[in-house]
Amino acid sequence: MPSSFYDLSVATYLQTVDAVGGFLAKGLDHCQGCGADPAKFVEARLAEDMLPLRFQIVSVAHHSLGAIEGMKTGVFSPPGRSEALDYTGLQKLIADAGEGLRKLGREEVEALSGRDMIFQIGDRKVPFTTDNFLLSFSLPNFYFHATTAYDLLRTNGVPLGKRDYLGRMRIKA
Repeated sequence: MPSSFYDLSVATYLQTVDAVGGFLAKGLDHCQGCGADPAKFVEARLAEDMLPLRFQIVSVAHHSLGAIEGMKTGVFSPPGRSEALDYTGLQKLIADAGEGLRKLGREEVEALSGRDMIFQIGDRKVPFTTDNFLLSFSLPNFYFHATTAYDLLRTNGVPLGKRDYLGRMRIKA
């Protein structure tokens, strides 16, 4: 059976969004267990010129549920500036993204395949089809930010392993 647009987008996003929620929970458990301040993690960076964990988590949500919303409207832009979220605020953002993705119907998402859309950053507009946007822009960005978030927590001592990153795999039933 060929893969569907829903499986390539929503089901794929959910696997990783749920994994990010899981490793954020482990991060908070780690902080509580060793007396570390979770606020330190929120602003942690892998390198001076990279954005902090806060931005990585916002981007995971934006490149999942936000990407689907962009496919619906035909326009996707970088996330806007929002209030600074604390650690539990980041956990809520990821939980809300997962909840929003779960509410999407298969037929609703399938209907998005093959539509025209643009990625707009300032005055620049990059044309895509929804399929090419998903596969060549949204998913690579989504995985980049999820991986960077994982790496930030792991680098700061949170006991994470590859299974934490993979999340619940969609195995043959």
